[in-house]
Amino acid sequence: MRTGTGLTEKNLRQLLDEWDPIGVADEVPDEYDCMLAPLLGRLRRGADQAEIAAFLRTELVEHFGLTPAPAEPEAVATRLMALKAEDA
Repeated sequence: MRTGTGLTEKNLRQLLDEWDPIGVADEVPDEYDCMLAPLLGRLRRGADQAEIAAFLRTELVEHFGLTPAPAEPEAVATRLMALKAEDA
């Protein structure tokens, strides 16, 4: 794995902070840490893009109380799958 790329907690946190679905990443840098371990576990065990998108959608709705745009979790899942592919 190249340094600074691939599936790491740091890179996953950065991606979630860039996404920042509730708009607080600048003020609360650990806001999305609750998703790190579940996402890393799913990605490492081979979850597909649909499973990752479903997890993200569920987190947005049930944990954060948001109603995401239909394509939003899917777009982030696509980025996560690309991050995972860097490890291959």
